[in-house]
Amino acid sequence: MSMIRDLRAAVRPARRREDSPYKYENDHGKAHTNSAIVDCGVYRDGRRVSDHVTPSQAMANVRSDGGFTWIGLHEPTEAEFAEIAREFGLHPLAVEDAVHAHQRPKLERYDDTLFTVFKTVHYVEHAELTATSEVVETGEVMCFTGRDFIVTVRHGGQGSLRALRHRLQDDPELLGKGPSAVLHAIADQVVDGYIAVVGAMQDDIDEVEIDVFSSGSDGKHAGAGRSAAKGGGDAAGRIYQLKREVLEFKRAVSPLLRPMQVLSERPMRLVDCDIQKYFRDVADHLARVNEQVLSFDDLLNSILQANLAQATVAQNEDMRKITSWAAIFAVPTMIAGIYGMNFEYMPELKWKYGYPLVLLVTVGICFGIHRGFKRNGWL
Repeated sequence: MSMIRDLRAAVRPARRREDSPYKYENDHGKAHTNSAIVDCGVYRDGRRVSDHVTPSQAMANVRSDGGFTWIGLHEPTEAEFAEIAREFGLHPLAVEDAVHAHQRPKLERYDDTLFTVFKTVHYVEHAELTATSEVVETGEVMCFTGRDFIVTVRHGGQGSLRALRHRLQDDPELLGKGPSAVLHAIADQVVDGYIAVVGAMQDDIDEVEIDVFSSGSDGKHAGAGRSAAKGGGDAAGRIYQLKREVLEFKRAVSPLLRPMQVLSERPMRLVDCDIQKYFRDVADHLARVNEQVLSFDDLLNSILQANLAQATVAQNEDMRKITSWAAIFAVPTMIAGIYGMNFEYMPELKWKYGYPLVLLVTVGICFGIHRGFKRNGWL
């Protein structure tokens, strides 16, 4: 699975990073642009009080006047993230995970910092589901949550937090709860994305289910078995592709259940007690999504088994037909073989009407066998 994903990533066009207006000075005093930073702002009493500041300036502002800073990054390199990691005292192990991505959803605590990994899932629109269609595309959002800061690191072309930032800024009362309010909003947006993907995948599964069962539902007609056998390979390929995509979706959803449970039930200094109540709602939605994903996997297993059963029935029907016709043609073959032995004394050998009589008897026997097979449903 991972190899296939890597191949897809290799052939997929490179995504353009979001433009960044943030400029810094390196160790030699030369200005350069850190293209990984998407936004950096300082928030106090639920309102944004500064724009376009560097992480060090934002942190100095927070430590002197209170509030918190929210820094958003998109696919940073080690060099681009090093300065921020030093400024906020982020643990090297968490920094390594954030830079290299491809992590399971998790919640870890490093001293006074919570490190949270979310898998974002995006449904890939397609005109027709095929055996090679990509149904879901995954990315990652990683959050470093401290007492007076939150650093978000995003990987992938989906899951932008820009609209979420503006939405939070329109709700000063919620944003005034601090970095944990941002963490909840990110978790809520990710899980809402899961719900949207579940609905779209349900449509794909329904389409495959209808195709499989409609091809073999009318088994009394001669064309039903041939239709099932003809479309069985293509249907099996689409079902298997859907199972792989469901598995990818499951890897994003299931590991997140435990972190959401911890955030919603276990008291934490870095999570406001009022915000913790909101996490319970996110955990509940996530649990329902997980149940649906598991049901998708079970349903696809049943559809695949039904498709294989239809193919087997079609093959058996073809074998019955072949056997029936072989039995019918065995009669004239046997009679021709007997008369072809050239014995002098053969039944009706000297009779004028012997040849037509043998042909008539042969046709009659073949007709009787054909009628018997037809009556038993073999032809």
